[in-house]
Amino acid sequence: MQSRGSSNRLSSMVVRTRISSLLLSMFATFASIYVAGRLWQDSQSRVQLIKELDRITGQGQSAISVDDTLKIIACREQRKKLSELEMELAAARKEGFHSKSSIDTDDNNSKRRPLVVIGIFTRFGRRNNRDAIRKAWMGNGAALKKMENEKGIIARFVIGRSANRGDSMDRSIDSENKQTNDFLILDNHVEAPEEFPKKAKLFFAYAAEKWDAEFYAKVNDDIYVNMDALGATLATHLDKPRVYIGCMKSGEVFSQPGHKWYEPDWWKFGDKKTYFRHASGEMYVISRALAKFVSINRSVLRTYAHDDISAGSWFLGLEVKHLNEAKFCCSSWSSGAICAGV
Repeated sequence: MQSRGSSNRLSSMVVRTRISSLLLSMFATFASIYVAGRLWQDSQSRVQLIKELDRITGQGQSAISVDDTLKIIACREQRKKLSELEMELAAARKEGFHSKSSIDTDDNNSKRRPLVVIGIFTRFGRRNNRDAIRKAWMGNGAALKKMENEKGIIARFVIGRSANRGDSMDRSIDSENKQTNDFLILDNHVEAPEEFPKKAKLFFAYAAEKWDAEFYAKVNDDIYVNMDALGATLATHLDKPRVYIGCMKSGEVFSQPGHKWYEPDWWKFGDKKTYFRHASGEMYVISRALAKFVSINRSVLRTYAHDDISAGSWFLGLEVKHLNEAKFCCSSWSSGAICAGV
């Protein structure tokens, strides 16, 4: 009896073991199918995410990190260079590789990248200032075109639109621009003192999209600029891909409403209320990579009460060379200076 009972128990254990093994095998199979499915879904999600990021960045919006933004800029630059080389190679093949003189022709010189785009920030009712600048250093007509072709310096007056769109102020600017053709009109920007920081952001974004220059400069319309000195100075910094040049300062943050330099966000600057290092707003220059950074991220870059503070804040978290250049201190004219207040 005991022998028969032991045999039955042994048989039962063997059956249970086989059933457990089968269940474990089935569970492992289902788990593998589930994991594989999730991995496939994740891969599909990543593909969709990448496509969405490409779409967003293509629209000038930002949903990516600063490092990724700079990588995008670098990739676009490399892609553009490759495209240019392919075009040159195709042209050379057409010529049968017989001559290298085409590299030095006037046509190719005219296609080289401009050295700097200068945005002269002006306002309504400042025609006298603009005429003085045209006469003193900017030129107009053929002289303006010659400066672009020979020196690679593009200069434009930058202005927005009236809050009452199409009024006499807008018509006056349009009429002046028909005569001089030297304006960069920001149609989506309302011209107002409190909107000046946003104007700076839009200028760099628009200029970077319109002109592929080495540098981009912001200048006030009461500043005299020595064009030869500017060109010579910028030429020495072509090896710096991310550079921010100007008369660097800090300055007090004013928390009293009604003060000329009142900063609504004064509390963000600590107990001592001192601004971070930034270039004076009379004139400053940024390199091509930084202008494109502003263009790509303009929807998320915040502005403060003043355009120079705002521009300085955009480059704080980046690997940027802050170059304190005394020649850009427009309030003190000295030998070799680039700018001076008038």
